[in-house]
Amino acid sequence: MNTIETATYEVLMHHLTAFGNNNLDEIMLDYTEHSVLLIDKGKLKGLQLIRSFFMEMFTAIPTGSFFEMKQLTISDNVAHIIWSSKSDVAEIPFGTDTFFITDSKIIAHTVSALVK
Repeated sequence: MNTIETATYEVLMHHLTAFGNNNLDEIMLDYTEHSVLLIDKGKLKGLQLIRSFFMEMFTAIPTGSFFEMKQLTISDNVAHIIWSSKSDVAEIPFGTDTFFITDSKIIAHTVSALVK
């Protein structure tokens, strides 16, 4: 990995660890007020809307849920993951996220998941 890819990986690992722990305050450290999250319902911009999205996600994927990382790819400042998850609330056989990271912050993030 080059220096940019190492920095991207570090931000991604911080994000995934915080998500696994349902630690909203730690997750929000990865974003800025100008960050954009693109989801099936459209664009969420800014910390308040991104925070609300993750609060909702924690109900479907609470701490301790099964989570499998199927693929992780990093190219410079872009990270892409393919994953699955299962909890008492939801089964997600396929999920994918792409993260665009600049200056140790997620500036754009896409999320798509098949939720059953």
